[in-house]
Amino acid sequence: MPHPLIYTAPYRLGPAVHDELFRRLVRSRDYLAAGLAQPLRLNDAAREACLSPYHYHRLFTRTFGESPLDFLTRLRMDEAKRLLAREQRAVTDVCYAVGYESLGSFSTRFRNLVGQSPSEYQRALRRVFPVPGLAVHRHVPACFLQFYGVKLF
Repeated sequence: MPHPLIYTAPYRLGPAVHDELFRRLVRSRDYLAAGLAQPLRLNDAAREACLSPYHYHRLFTRTFGESPLDFLTRLRMDEAKRLLAREQRAVTDVCYAVGYESLGSFSTRFRNLVGQSPSEYQRALRRVFPVPGLAVHRHVPACFLQFYGVKLF
């Protein structure tokens, strides 16, 4: 059973930030998430929250448990993993699609967070979930199918 002070912490310590400030921080977090593929600056996100960049960074980290850069990097890497897994795209295309301007910095960051380079990650997924090749569909007449006992509908 957890310690009883854990249940009473919000009442004793109060909220981390006030409601209006929390709304502004959420609005700026949504702004960061919406501009995932664009090069964003801390000043732009702080302006969205109507705060100074230093105060914004401190409050964002305290409220959400990660810095704005960590939040943006996490979203970008999740999107990169999704693009590498679902589409036959080159790593360079994925790099630019998620907002990185340098393939080297993208690959290094991806390797540090995921444990594999983007191309290794993509190859590993292709081994587990192979992408089917183009199937050659041939027309088979309905009378032929009926003759051999295939039910059509």
